[in-house]
Amino acid sequence: MIDAGEITGVVLAGGRGSRMGGVDKGLQAHRGVPLALHALLRLQPQVGGVMINANRNLGVYESFGVPVWPDARSDFAGPLAGFLAGLEQCPTPWLVTVPCDTPDFPPDLVRRLADAAEQAGAEIALPTVREADGRWRTQPVFCLLRTVLLDSLLRFTQAGGRKIDAWTAQHRTVEVPFADAAAFFNANTSAELQQLQGL
Repeated sequence: MIDAGEITGVVLAGGRGSRMGGVDKGLQAHRGVPLALHALLRLQPQVGGVMINANRNLGVYESFGVPVWPDARSDFAGPLAGFLAGLEQCPTPWLVTVPCDTPDFPPDLVRRLADAAEQAGAEIALPTVREADGRWRTQPVFCLLRTVLLDSLLRFTQAGGRKIDAWTAQHRTVEVPFADAAAFFNANTSAELQQLQGL
């Protein structure tokens, strides 16, 4: 069994927020609390330690009481840049990533991903959710991965790779079905953030 203490969590809050008008998405209020803090508080009980990946307003994020690490690259290279920042600072054999804009993810997310990774002998575990159209869709920004994959991810991003699924496809990956699609609802726009308040 992969113990929670062997897993470090990182809240990804380093994006441009371009679909929300360029605001720092992690600091937008959700039920009166910044989105990234919601995600942090939901993740903390599931892992041994937590950090935040952010590229702006670092002092505000540091006030949440956990380490804050910016991307190594300054070009807002997307979620994989946050994966890299987490892997470079991760003191445990496993890292789990969660996006700041999906604050209601399942409270047993990490446990289920870890159990599935161990059973499958996988290096990466990803949740998959049944959408309203009946199709299953992977949620790759929620990713449990072995920290030994750092070199692989460095090579992939240095070669210009940006897509998470193109990288995870190179490794032993297990997909873990979750029944509650609403738990993975993410707020990319101001309208979606309003919608999130009512979920």
